[in-house]
Amino acid sequence: MTERQQRNQQLAAVIEESGYTYEALAKAIRTVAAEAGEPLRTSRSAVHYWVAGGTPTGRTPGYLAEALSRKLRRKVTPAELGLGCEPVEDAMHPDPLAAAADLRRLIVHRRRDFLALAFSTAAVALPLTYDHQAAAAMLRAVANGGRIGAGELETVRQFTEMFRTADERHGGGHGLAAITTYLDDVVTPMLHAGAFPNDEIRCGTFGAAAELATLIGWKCHDAGREGAAQKFYLLAHQLACEGDPAGHAAWTMRALVHQALDLKQPTGCVDLAHAALERARGKVDPQTEALLLITAARAHGADGDSATAAKLVLAAEDAMLAGGADTIPAYAAAAGPAVATVASHTGRTLTAMKDNKAAERHYRAALDSRRPETYHRLRGTTLANIAKAVAAQGRYEEAVGLWSQSLDLMDGVASRRNRTELDTMHSALGLYARRGVHGAAELARRAQLLRAD
Repeated sequence: MTERQQRNQQLAAVIEESGYTYEALAKAIRTVAAEAGEPLRTSRSAVHYWVAGGTPTGRTPGYLAEALSRKLRRKVTPAELGLGCEPVEDAMHPDPLAAAADLRRLIVHRRRDFLALAFSTAAVALPLTYDHQAAAAMLRAVANGGRIGAGELETVRQFTEMFRTADERHGGGHGLAAITTYLDDVVTPMLHAGAFPNDEIRCGTFGAAAELATLIGWKCHDAGREGAAQKFYLLAHQLACEGDPAGHAAWTMRALVHQALDLKQPTGCVDLAHAALERARGKVDPQTEALLLITAARAHGADGDSATAAKLVLAAEDAMLAGGADTIPAYAAAAGPAVATVASHTGRTLTAMKDNKAAERHYRAALDSRRPETYHRLRGTTLANIAKAVAAQGRYEEAVGLWSQSLDLMDGVASRRNRTELDTMHSALGLYARRGVHGAAELARRAQLLRAD
């Protein structure tokens, strides 16, 4: 580290504004870094050293700025903190096809700075200011005359579905470089071609590309690469705007909201969820609208507005009933049966509202709606959610049994999200074992073995 000659007054002022103690700030920095897949051991003494004039190394200035951004609910950059670093670029690339090429290079070459990119609370709101019309004009201007038909479009959809199926069995890190290469080497040239037989094929091709980018974002999210995931979700939004600026674009906004809520970062989520809902209202089928309604409900629940969350839960249930046997679009169907997704996110909303009994009921409904042979990983996560809801009601032995079933499905799946569940499970089981709960000690040892893999 390079010693400075004087105290960093800029950093000290922002820390004072945030109300953080040095110890609390160090913990927040470790949390941000962990989301990006980089384990740090930042301590209060490190924060004291930086304020005294020392310089944080590596990606730490970005993690420090993001931690303070979350606390203050405004964008803080390393430059504002007097660290002499360029801020991480949050803006969307004006050319989504160029963005796809850039992201592919960063993934394939395993650029550590990209893979360790932190999730940005400021970037959650980017779709609200995205100028779709300017991008659309640019994309039409660069068309090179190649012809793309229904056969090529179907091939992209089949490839995406193949990787989505593999993801359920093997986890988000499986095939990440391959699927990103396919997006850039095969799909992006299709979008450059520009000579489509009709608008339906053109919109469908951009839509298929958006689904592929969303899946890559999900895979990064599942692998714990949150900054990278956010970049792909934003790319998916740009591509979806070109194919379907109403329903599909709203769906990609939904993905950004759920990522932020999974990370317990609700800032901006209510606004983005409602913008998605308004964009799609009246232009999508009732079941898809239900999925957007329950996203808004979850955002309100996480933000502490239980009354609005409850109203939106009821609205989502009404929309599901109105939908009946309606066919939902491919992008929404990719999440699985709509009834299961609504039930699962209703459970998460109710969990945030501390209504564990009702949450359990909805989690069980979600489990019943997902076929074991198809939704391997999702069923494992759902069983873990049921176990936590049951444990919160004091039924500890039943929770142990549910966690045991969950472990059966998590075994062999490489997933940071599963690892987080295992950490939660191991901690709870250790406590139950000390209380003499039957089966807890043995299951804790089993969870520990999986955590070590």
